[in-house]
Amino acid sequence: MEKKDFKRTLVTAALPYANGPVHIGHLAGVYVPADIYVRYKRLLGEEVLFVGGSDEHGVPVTIRARKEGCTVQDVVDRYHNLIKSSFERFGISFDVYSRTTSETHHKFASDFFKHLNENGKFIQQESEQFYDEASNEFLTDRNIKGECPHCHAEAYGDQCEKCGSTLSPDELINPVNAINGNPLVKRATKHWYLPLNDYQQWLEQWILNDHKEWRPNVYGQCKSWLDADLRPRAVTRDLSWGIPVPAEGGEGKVLYVWFDAPIGYISNTKELCDAHPEYGKWETWWQDESTRLIHFIGKDNIVFHCIVFPSMLKAHGDYILPDNVPSNEFLNLEGDKISTSRNWAIWLNEYLDEFPGKQDVLRYVLTANAPETKDNDFTWRDFQACNNNELVAIFGNFVNRAVVLTHKYFDGVIPAAGELTDYDRATIDEFKNVKETLSNDIEQFHFREALKDAMNLARIGNKYLADTEPWKLAKTDMERVKTIMNVSLQICANLAIAFEPFLPFTGEKLRGMLGMDKVEWNKLGQLDILAEGTTLEKPVLLFEKIEDSVIEGQLARLEKIKQDNIIANYKPEPIGKECTFDDFVKLDIRVGKVLECAKVKKADKLLQFRIDDGMGGRTIVSGIAKFYEPEELIGKEVCFIANFPPRKLKGIESQGMILSAEDADGRLVVIGPQGVVKPGVKVG
Repeated sequence: MEKKDFKRTLVTAALPYANGPVHIGHLAGVYVPADIYVRYKRLLGEEVLFVGGSDEHGVPVTIRARKEGCTVQDVVDRYHNLIKSSFERFGISFDVYSRTTSETHHKFASDFFKHLNENGKFIQQESEQFYDEASNEFLTDRNIKGECPHCHAEAYGDQCEKCGSTLSPDELINPVNAINGNPLVKRATKHWYLPLNDYQQWLEQWILNDHKEWRPNVYGQCKSWLDADLRPRAVTRDLSWGIPVPAEGGEGKVLYVWFDAPIGYISNTKELCDAHPEYGKWETWWQDESTRLIHFIGKDNIVFHCIVFPSMLKAHGDYILPDNVPSNEFLNLEGDKISTSRNWAIWLNEYLDEFPGKQDVLRYVLTANAPETKDNDFTWRDFQACNNNELVAIFGNFVNRAVVLTHKYFDGVIPAAGELTDYDRATIDEFKNVKETLSNDIEQFHFREALKDAMNLARIGNKYLADTEPWKLAKTDMERVKTIMNVSLQICANLAIAFEPFLPFTGEKLRGMLGMDKVEWNKLGQLDILAEGTTLEKPVLLFEKIEDSVIEGQLARLEKIKQDNIIANYKPEPIGKECTFDDFVKLDIRVGKVLECAKVKKADKLLQFRIDDGMGGRTIVSGIAKFYEPEELIGKEVCFIANFPPRKLKGIESQGMILSAEDADGRLVVIGPQGVVKPGVKVG
C-alpha cells in the first residue's frame, strides 16, 4: 500500500469502563504507549490530538451498581471522576477526556444510528436469548455465568477469566443469572444488526492486503475472524441503562455498548472542538483524508477496533479509517492474570497515593516490560530492581555526578569545551544517531526498544565520567576538566530530550537543573544544546532508592488478597461415599489433653505430642508443624483416634491420630471440645 502523506495525527486510547479504577494492565496495554507517542509527536511540532473518555454504558457498570446498592449514575460519576483525576496525576496528556453519558455523546450516537438505519445499513432479526423470569429481564452476556466448557471453571457469558477463552452464553454449562443465581429460559426478541458479512470482502482487502504492517497479533486475530466468515452482529440490547434506540420498535432497548462506545471518540472530539475553536473543526479530525487515525488498545479490543468500528464508519460513508491499531498483549501480576473481580491488580489511584512523586518509576517499568509482542509479568521485585539498578544507579547517578562536579569546580556555570580528544569524539559518535534510532523505534510503535536506546545515553555518560576521571584531573589539568564537564552536561541535555516522552516529570526536573527552557527533538544527538556560561540550578536527586520493606509491604498486601479470594471462593468438597453407623462406631475417638509438644528433628511438618488420655498417656506424631508453634498447643484439649494401630514416623512410635479440619485457605485447625472434658472421654 502506498504510504500517505498525512497533515495531522488523531490518537485515541480505549475507553475504560467506569465501573472501577484504572490498573497497571490498562496503563501498560494502552495509556502509557499512547502518551509516549503523543508526547513525541508534540516534540516534533506536529499537529496531534489525543482523545479519551470513560465508557459509562453496558453491563459492568450495572453490575457494580447492584453490588453497591446505589444507582448506576452514582457509579459512573464516581469512577469517571476517579479515572480522570488519576490520569491527570499520572501525566497521561489527553487533549480531551470526556464520557459517554454526556449530552453531546447521546445525541451524536443517536444521530449516527439514525443515519445508518435510514440508509438501510441495518437488518432486523428475531433471536432466542436468555431471560430471567423471576426478574423479568433479558440478560446480556456479562450478566450470565456458568461452567466454562473448556476448563470447567466458573465463567461469564462472554469470556472465561481462568483460561481466557472467548465464549457465548449458549456454550456455558448450566447458565444462570450472574447477579442472583436464578435459572434462565430462552425467549424471542427482535434487534437491529449490522451485517458484517456485507463488509467481508472489503475488510479482507483493507486489512489483509493494505495493512500488512500492522502488528502480528492484530493482523493475526483479524485474519482469524475473517477466515471464519463474518456474521451479522446486534447493535441493540434489551436494557434500561444506555442510549435509547431512536427508531420505531426500539422501546425498552438501548444501543449496544460496543456500538455506542467507539462513537465516543468522535463525540468527545466534537465536544472539545465546540468548546475550544483553536483545535479546529471536529470534521477535520474525523472526515479529512489527510488526518491519520491511530487507535491504542489492548488485545481484547482488536476485533471491535479493526473489524466492527471500521465497518460502522464504512457504512456511514463520511469518516476516515484507522491507519494503525498498535495493540498490546496482556500484563500479568506476580504470575497471575490481573482480575478486577478478584481485586488482583495494582490500582493507579492507590499507587499514586502510596508512591508520591514516583509516577515516572511506574511509567519506566511498564514501558521497559511492555507486553508488545507477548503477555508479560509485573513483579514488585522487578519494579524495585528497575528503580534501584537503572533509574537510580545509571540515569540518576550520572546526572547527579555531572551537575555536582560542575558546581564543585565551576560554581555551577557550564564551562566552555576545549579541544576534543579521540576518546571524546568516540564517545560522541556513540550517540550521534540517537535521534534517528529513537524516532524510528517510536514511529514503529517499538516503545520498549526506544526506552533502551534512551537509557543507553545514560550508560554512555556514566562510562565517560568513569573513564575520564575529572576528579583526578582537577588537581593538574582544569582545562581538560572543563571539556569533560561540558561534554557530560551536553549528554545530560540529550537525556532530558530523549526521556521527555517517556518520563515527563523527570524531564521537567532535569530541564530545571540544566536551565533548559524548552525541549527540541531535532537537537537530540547534538553537542551544543546547552550554552557555555549558563548557570545550573542546585542539584536534586531525580530518583531515590526503594527499600526492601516497601516492596515486602506490597507483596504482603497481594498475599492477603490471594488468601481472601481463596476463602471467598471456597466450596466444600462433595460428600463422601455413604457409610453406616456401624462403620462410624469402629473409630474410637477420645478427648485428650496436650501435656508436651515439640518439633520433630529433621521433619519440618511434624510435631510430637505427649497426650494425657486418662489411661496412662500416649505419644502421637502429627503433621501440623506448619500451622502451629508447639507452645500454642500445650494445655489444649484435642480429639484423637485412639484405636489406629501404632506406626513409626521418623523413628517415633505414634499411637493415634489428632483430628484437624482444613480451612478454605489450606490451614489446618486442631479439633477439640468446646468446654472442659476429662481426658479419655469418648466422642460419639
